[in-house]
Amino acid sequence: MTRSDEIKHMKKQVQLTQKGLDALKKELSELVNLKRPSLVDRLSNARSQGDLSENSDYQNAKEELEFLDGRIEELETVIKSAVVVSDDNNGGAGVGAKVTVRVNGVKTTFEIVGEWEADLAKKKISHTSPLGSALVGKKLGDKFEVEAPVGKVLYEIVSVE
Repeated sequence: MTRSDEIKHMKKQVQLTQKGLDALKKELSELVNLKRPSLVDRLSNARSQGDLSENSDYQNAKEELEFLDGRIEELETVIKSAVVVSDDNNGGAGVGAKVTVRVNGVKTTFEIVGEWEADLAKKKISHTSPLGSALVGKKLGDKFEVEAPVGKVLYEIVSVE
């Protein structure tokens, strides 16, 4: 494999925590085994009601099935290219780590996760986000700045779990 092939292969990999991968597999299973069969039945029932050009239930079911099939394909692709990242980061921040930072005297804890797991409302930030990428590799006591819409923000690492 040439170096450019290795780079292309690496770009296709999706980093996830084990928990994140399990959640995607669970969602895929529910879509394939529960929701899709139900939608196929609904589509079949709507199709049997006659004129399809004026059958809104048929059109809605068809669109929902197309959307669902797209999501299933997307999840399958992500799961196939997933690389489970160990949360053993040798005391440094990395994917799977919970990092507490201090900003302007206020402590906040973030969990660094793969892109597919990111959820800012739950304080789960992607390792590719500006803050996430700045955190990766940092250790207890490190101070660093991150460019934000309000200007540069100074962070200090208080703990890494």
